Amino acid sequence: MESPSGPDASVASIRAYPASRPDAPVLVFGHGAGAGHDHPWIRRVARDLAAAGVGVVTFDFPYRAEGRKLPDRGPVLEAAFEAVWASVAATATGRLLAGGKSMGGRIASLVAARDAFLPRPAGLVFFGYPLHPPGKPDQRRDRHLPDIRVPMLFLHGTRDPFGTPEEMTSLVSGLERASLHLVEGGDHSLIAPRRQDPESLALGRAIEHTVRWVRSV
Repeated sequence: MESPSGPDASVASIRAYPASRPDAPVLVFGHGAGAGHDHPWIRRVARDLAAAGVGVVTFDFPYRAEGRKLPDRGPVLEAAFEAVWASVAATATGRLLAGGKSMGGRIASLVAARDAFLPRPAGLVFFGYPLHPPGKPDQRRDRHLPDIRVPMLFLHGTRDPFGTPEEMTSLVSGLERASLHLVEGGDHSLIAPRRQDPESLALGRAIEHTVRWVRSV
């Protein structure tokens, strides 16, 4: 029997981190370009959100599910996220949100801008939105964001090379129903240097902020 490929491979890779309440909100979470959903960072965020009352569903985009390192083209990534969303929605009992880390969040935003998530998500959550490639501020990836019609939360480190605090503040101020949480000293994974954050609390605080935001939308 052949292994599933494309969006089917992403659906087959789904992993759920349920919250204690069956009707709790659930965040469908896409991974970044460089690592799949087995990465310790993804697993920590998913476990901590679930422990705080927000269930999480993670998955691998097709290239990761099929053992490849180079990300698929945009339409393939979007189709995979849509397929995973439809699979989760088929049995969901609570509110659904979409988002992810870096590339995963951007792909969620592209699907949402086309209003292609069915049902429409209650909100979008971006951990380290890749506003532009490092060192290339003119190559912006935000043209579609004004088309999104649901609340958005951007969690962004002040040392993130994919967007400065000033760029992110300007971006969010021009978007309807968007919020920004800056992580002081945080990098693209919202991790601050040990000398600044000796107890490694920065990411945990960002997760706590996410839970409060999810409850408010």
